[in-house]
Amino acid sequence: MKEFKREWLGNIKGDVLAGIVVFMALIPEVMGFMIVAGVDPMVGVYATFCITLITAIFGGRPGLVSAAAGAMALVLASLVRDYGIEYMFAATILTGILQVIFGYFKIGNLLKFIPKPVMHGFVNSLGIMMFISQLEHFRGNSILFVLGAIGIMIIYLFPKLTKKIPSPIVAITCITTIVLVFNIDIKTLGDMGRMTSELPELIIPSVPFNLETLSIIFPYAVSLSIVGIVESLLTAQLIDEMTNTPSDKNRETIAQGLANIVSGFFGGIAGCGMIGQSMLNLSYGGRGRLASAVAGTLMLSSMILFSDFMVKVPVVSLAAVMVVVSLTTINWQSFKRMKCVPLSDNLVMITTVIIVVSTHNLAYGVVAGTLLSVIFFGIKSSKVHVDKIDHNGIVYMITGQLSFASSSDFIQSFDYQEKVEEVTIDFTHVRLWDESAVDAVDKVVIRLHKNGIKTHLIGLSPACEALLEKCAIHNKPGGLEVISGH
Repeated sequence: MKEFKREWLGNIKGDVLAGIVVFMALIPEVMGFMIVAGVDPMVGVYATFCITLITAIFGGRPGLVSAAAGAMALVLASLVRDYGIEYMFAATILTGILQVIFGYFKIGNLLKFIPKPVMHGFVNSLGIMMFISQLEHFRGNSILFVLGAIGIMIIYLFPKLTKKIPSPIVAITCITTIVLVFNIDIKTLGDMGRMTSELPELIIPSVPFNLETLSIIFPYAVSLSIVGIVESLLTAQLIDEMTNTPSDKNRETIAQGLANIVSGFFGGIAGCGMIGQSMLNLSYGGRGRLASAVAGTLMLSSMILFSDFMVKVPVVSLAAVMVVVSLTTINWQSFKRMKCVPLSDNLVMITTVIIVVSTHNLAYGVVAGTLLSVIFFGIKSSKVHVDKIDHNGIVYMITGQLSFASSSDFIQSFDYQEKVEEVTIDFTHVRLWDESAVDAVDKVVIRLHKNGIKTHLIGLSPACEALLEKCAIHNKPGGLEVISGH
């Protein structure tokens, strides 16, 4: 009960105001995404209501806003075009089922393997894509640019007067008033698609329940599941870092799955966590579960109760809000730090950004960036240095990482024919990572022993010594001495 009060009632004013701002920002995004998917805008409204409410109740990351997202719409566009909207509903339900299964098997634990440069690339590419996607709303005539500039100025300057009212709401209200008073003919929400006052109804997708249908929707469901999990969990991770609070990634994965199942049965499209709206939520004080629930509830109720007014809201006013969100989403500090961090980290971040922006698919960028990080790590871990010191006996100083990638270089670095009675191999500055590393040490010891050279191993950490004792096959031949401690 204590946790319930904290997450739902601990920040009522901040969550409600943030939820209102998020709701206003969701409208053009969701409707635009539905146009991309080739379905009625109300499909996105129904989906957003279901997804925000379910994830607010069951999600593992308070403050995360999930809704009908652009990445999911892009994946489903070809399915809708080739087979129709009923197959889209079926694919959405199957996506949810797969995500629940993934969450049950704790796939969220894999998030820790995504490197920091990939996270920076993910955030920066999102900001860039959001910015680019809004530019079309400022084109056409000069009045659009002027109105957009007014909106952006209000958002930035109004907080200097007071922060009690979120500046995006003030900006949207002012621009809408200007357009209505002066009867300016520009694109409004009503021009983006049909809006109705009908409530969502429980439906069963009208598709044949057979293997052929499964073969059609399964590839889409797998792709949607992966994209949705990646976007949602990376957004959750970002909120964790910004708020210095933990989240349950596996619980969030299951909640995303439940939300998509409900969305599909109520005529909605698949959705996932949305970084832009989540950042907007945090920026205006949203910290609890109430903010997401408020945004989704307002999304549906505004269409039912105030559709006559909502259709008159200028799209450019909402685009101005998203421009500001995009600029604040980009991690500018990551660009400033490029001269300080390793070149490999910069290449990973830039590659992630380029792939995401060029493909409009966050999953591609994250996977590519992570694989590139693995390659760079492999290259770094393949470097081991063996320095021979001849001072009161022969000592080989080892530095670097000894693993499968560096074992060959390690073995070839010793002089096995040298006329000495004993040598010391110092492992103080090296780490043994795997069986290949132990095998390399084995081979060196055995070769030296065959030539009558007694071997001392010093500087092994307790973990490395334990690994050597467990996996070594030399069984401590007479010419070997392992000296514990550094």
